[in-house]
Amino acid sequence: MIKAVLWDNDGLLVDSEALFFDLTRRFFADAGLELTEEYWGVDYLGNAKHSFEIALELGLAPELARPLIERRNQAFIERIRRPVALMPKVLETIEALSGQVRLGIVTGSPRDKLELMHGDNGLLDRFEVIVTDDEVKNPKPHPEPYLQALGSLGIEPEECLAVEDSRRGLDSAHAAGIACIVVPNALTRGQCFDRAHAVEPDVSGVIKHLHALKQSARRR
Repeated sequence: MIKAVLWDNDGLLVDSEALFFDLTRRFFADAGLELTEEYWGVDYLGNAKHSFEIALELGLAPELARPLIERRNQAFIERIRRPVALMPKVLETIEALSGQVRLGIVTGSPRDKLELMHGDNGLLDRFEVIVTDDEVKNPKPHPEPYLQALGSLGIEPEECLAVEDSRRGLDSAHAAGIACIVVPNALTRGQCFDRAHAVEPDVSGVIKHLHALKQSARRR
């Protein structure tokens, strides 16, 4: 029986990944570097490479890359102080699931950025547990973030469903023994999701799979 649904945040609940990529591409372009969506989607969002590493791979000297990344980071913080759009059908899906299953967030973002992204949208109040980058030693694709969420909720992996937008997040959930539904965005849709329980075009698809899993559990 599924008792909880654990959600990634960036690029799944809020459209922050597109904002972050656009800022990065702009700062890289000012330094003479061309950054494509495909490259970013695979190496940064899929393979967990850091921005600094990508800048070096594109030919920027380390002494130029560090201040560039720092300026980009500060620009991103300033941007998320303003409202960040929710991804399609997020609000209605979370409202539909609230009270039906326990909800949690498992994100690679630090807590201060997570709170800035959501601002006054009130969405964070719907989640019983939130695991951020500040609270783990090993980020995704390591299973630790999901294992910590399971421990906080006091449930087993088979009692949980994860929702992610990237291969990195999928691998984290899979390593923790949690079935994962993937909802790719424009930057992650080229990744491989062969381990996913299902791939859906938007988050509302989670509802039908949750109902199907509950019905299957009742028939056993």
